[in-house]
Formats: sequence, C-alpha cells, structure tokens
Amino acid sequence: MIAPKGKHIFGTVKVGEKGQIVIPKDARELFGIQPGDSLVVLGDEATGLAIIKNDVFLSQVASAIFKGNPKPQEETWPEPTETMYDDIKALVNTRAEE
Repeated sequence: MIAPKGKHIFGTVKVGEKGQIVIPKDARELFGIQPGDSLVVLGDEATGLAIIKNDVFLSQVASAIFKGNPKPQEETWPEPTETMYDDIKALVNTRAEE
C-alpha cells in the first residue's frame, strides 16, 4: 500500500520499561529531529498520540492565536441630538478663542 503524498509510515516502535520510545532514523532525518530537541506529545483519547517539534508547535499556536483574535467591537455612537451640536459648537468656539 502506498501512502498519500506527504504521509509516511515509519514502522512500529516498542515502549521500553521507562516509557521511552526510539523515533525511527528516517523520521528523525525527514523532520530534522536532533539530540536535545524538545518535542510536544499531544493526546486525544479517541485517536491516540501525536508528537510534534516544540518550535513548530509554538509557531502554530501563536499563529492560531493571532489570526484567530476576534475583531474589536465597533464603537457605537449615540444618535446625535440638537444639544450635542450646541455643545460641539460651544467647545469649538472656546478653543478658537484660546
């Protein structure tokens, strides 16, 4: 069976007594994983585990946060009244005299 483009099956790994696994060499090379790199382990009880490089994860989270921010609410102004116009005229006249 051929995997779709960009998808990979690297084989199986065994969990050691300390809960450790070895990431297959092909996977480490493809994803540039080096000794000392930090990885994030994500879990979904329905679908399982996912492992992602910490820097990639953080950039995706930051991107989602900043792209996903709701727009600030538009300011709503009260309907202008004759009194408001008079107040504005008075303010303009006061500033002009200063």
